Amino acid sequence: METKVLIPVNDSPTTQQTIEDIITYKEKFPSQLVLLHVINDQLAYRMIPGFQIEMVRENAEKAAQQRLDILAETLGEAGFTVELRLEFGAPRRVIPRIANEEKFQLLVIGRKVKTGEIRDVLFGSVANYVLHNVECPVLLF
Repeated sequence: METKVLIPVNDSPTTQQTIEDIITYKEKFPSQLVLLHVINDQLAYRMIPGFQIEMVRENAEKAAQQRLDILAETLGEAGFTVELRLEFGAPRRVIPRIANEEKFQLLVIGRKVKTGEIRDVLFGSVANYVLHNVECPVLLF
């Protein structure tokens, strides 16, 4: 049975670098990967009038799906088979829930290096939160 690998992604340079690193070390990874993009709908929608929420949500979903498709194509060209997942919610809550409930055996996540220790201590980072709230091993890029 092949190892189940979950890779949370977004539209950041960190995600792009993580995907490039996975391709660089592709012999270390199984051929099947799951890309997960979580659209954070927890804060942004509070400032939007109710009648526009659905439009904003649809546009966010469309943009996220396009991003997932591009990343999957890049990984596919490198020989990976990719499953795409798109969820709504708080990334720091959704990522660990999916990793734990679906019994992933490895989670690969990029982290922003230049945010600074003080910011991470005060506000935390998604990668840091995920690291401490999943049951499987985590590979930080």
